[in-house]
Amino acid sequence: MNAVAQADETALRGAMLAAARQLVALGLNRGASGNIGLRCSDGLLVTPSGLPPETMTPDSMVLLDFDGNTDSEFKPSSEWRIHRDILAARPEIGAVVHAHSTFATTLACQQLEIPPFHYMIAAAGGDTIRCAPYALFGSQALSDAALAALDGRKGCLLAHHGMIALGRDLDDALAIAIEVESLCEQYWRVLQIGTPQILTDAQMRAVIEQFGSYGQWAGKPSS
Repeated sequence: MNAVAQADETALRGAMLAAARQLVALGLNRGASGNIGLRCSDGLLVTPSGLPPETMTPDSMVLLDFDGNTDSEFKPSSEWRIHRDILAARPEIGAVVHAHSTFATTLACQQLEIPPFHYMIAAAGGDTIRCAPYALFGSQALSDAALAALDGRKGCLLAHHGMIALGRDLDDALAIAIEVESLCEQYWRVLQIGTPQILTDAQMRAVIEQFGSYGQWAGKPSS
């Protein structure tokens, strides 16, 4: 590994540790739940299995190649296949965040797709937030289900499990995770009142088009 790649990997490890702790501080994860994956020059980095963020260090992050091989002393998260498969299939994605946040998990346990009750649903890349069917944690079946639910999207729920958020980088993926959890909380609250009123297909198409020019990254070439 050259010096530039080494520095890049060191910075990514530190960013992953900070993000894992931020997810706990925000209440999106508790204990050792959830995990993070990042694309790097030598493959991907994944948070370790079974370690709560307060006991992790940058060296705890597990470097994998895209065949799942590693020389790390730590075991990767049991969901490493999800991170590997998403990053392999989605070249525009640099970071994957998996969380067991309360409201996303609550709705996922009802196998609910989140409809366009609010225009910010478009932040996750479409006019709904899909819910992938249940599969055993850590299995290839779960990774396959997640990849299908994320087709053309940056966020999805996992039935009886949690949620996944994707981003061009870690900050972007964290922002999507926070937004998905917020939308799930809002939708849960709306369901307490009655049947949600849903935006039309035409209204959501207009929102998605508007999102194409929204924010500081809109229209900028990717690096």
